[in-house]
Amino acid sequence: MIPSRSAVDVVVEPADGAALVHLAAAVVQARLAGRPVPEETPGRAVLALPGASFVTLEAAGRLRGCIGTIEAARPLYLDVIRNAERAMRDPRLPPVEAAEWPALDIKVAVLTPGGPIPAGSRAAFVAALRPGVDGVLITDGQRRATFLPAVWAKMTDPERFVDALLAKGGWPPGDWPTGLTASTYTTAEYRDPAPRDPL
Repeated sequence: MIPSRSAVDVVVEPADGAALVHLAAAVVQARLAGRPVPEETPGRAVLALPGASFVTLEAAGRLRGCIGTIEAARPLYLDVIRNAERAMRDPRLPPVEAAEWPALDIKVAVLTPGGPIPAGSRAAFVAALRPGVDGVLITDGQRRATFLPAVWAKMTDPERFVDALLAKGGWPPGDWPTGLTASTYTTAEYRDPAPRDPL
């Protein structure tokens, strides 16, 4: 279950979201160019409060990295910096290379906690989902998996969404895990799109 302090408790204004995604882009650009990563606080003081975020990198519609945090354990701006660095080396994919910079789309999703939802059975869990709205975190204490709300754009059917979420967590298909708990969150997403000037 997502703790109550798992994301910023105040509203991140659009200008602050833009500052965060520009910060993520600056981090990726600096890393690819071999320069020091910027670490100054952008925008208002709200961005220095504990927050949770995901950074997604795409090139020509292909996922190149998606790394994030569910719990707010550090200042939001620093969470974005670290997740941007890690997204460049997403272990599921080859590392992002400098030649890809002009085509990179960079997205930052800032999380806001929702709350627990029923997970005692598959039917109860599916009935509690809000397609297109909620991100979901499930765990049985040993494994866990999460999907951002943006995943609904690719999987509009709740049953398919649940199957993919279970597969992501490594649970066997066809079984509903014992002791599963679930919680939701929403995100505000900000984008810094391609094209870009070459490095």
